[in-house]
Amino acid sequence: MIIKSAEFICSNTRTDKLPPPVLPEYAFIGRSNVGKSSLINMLLQRKGLAKTSQTPGKTQLINHFRVNEDWYLVDLPGYGYARTSKVNRGEWERFIRYYLRHRESLQCVFVLIDSRVEPQKNDIDFCNWLGETGIPFLLVFTKADKQSAVKTDQTVAKFRKELLKSFEEVPKIFITSSENALGREAILCSINELNQAFVL
Repeated sequence: MIIKSAEFICSNTRTDKLPPPVLPEYAFIGRSNVGKSSLINMLLQRKGLAKTSQTPGKTQLINHFRVNEDWYLVDLPGYGYARTSKVNRGEWERFIRYYLRHRESLQCVFVLIDSRVEPQKNDIDFCNWLGETGIPFLLVFTKADKQSAVKTDQTVAKFRKELLKSFEEVPKIFITSSENALGREAILCSINELNQAFVL
């Protein structure tokens, strides 16, 4: 897929203010500091489109980006870290889960996992919740350039093993790096295939 255009459309904390659900949507979510903004910028080849920060948990809104005028990439708040009250965290979580459950045009969720760390309980729990709720998701392992391919493969194998305790089969897996664009074509190809099948 060639990215001809990518533009920021809106940020929201209210699902009734989201863009009309007339284009296919792909949500990107992961633990704070997983490299989500960098990955989005790499995929869309637009440096600085999604705001990167050294402060984990910076994304606190649902951000819509319209790509090629015919699909949305949705940047969701990270989970597992937030310099805020438990009340606020609870509100975010309810808001995000409501969006994931009820957004008619959502095609699938890309769950981002840091390839350098052991399987984390909140990642596994979130994947299990998606599975139980019937929301399609794919796994994106980030920051693969920060270590050897062997180390990344070991992390992926451990994560697969954890998921197979709850799932009959593991969703499709992408290995990525925002530094060298590893995995970019594979992710965009998957999105393109889903776009072709999109019916509202």
